[in-house]
Amino acid sequence: MAAITLYELSGCPFCAKVRSKLDELGVEYDSVEVPRAHADRTAVKELSGQTGVPVIVDEEGGVDGMAESADIVDYLEATYGG
Repeated sequence: MAAITLYELSGCPFCAKVRSKLDELGVEYDSVEVPRAHADRTAVKELSGQTGVPVIVDEEGGVDGMAESADIVDYLEATYGG
């Protein structure tokens, strides 16, 4: 199991941005596909306090439910970018 879990939705451009950064940095991650309906995204809501995606959890970095793709990309670059 990878240290990072990405909660995402197929076809989401913001999720694709985060996936691209993870791949670029060579960071292993697990992907969790969330339901289309915001009302059904209880796991995401519990983690981040909102129902939008992407959201990441980074167990090694102590991140429990970071949202907003730009913030996630900045975090990944700062934490995992050589």
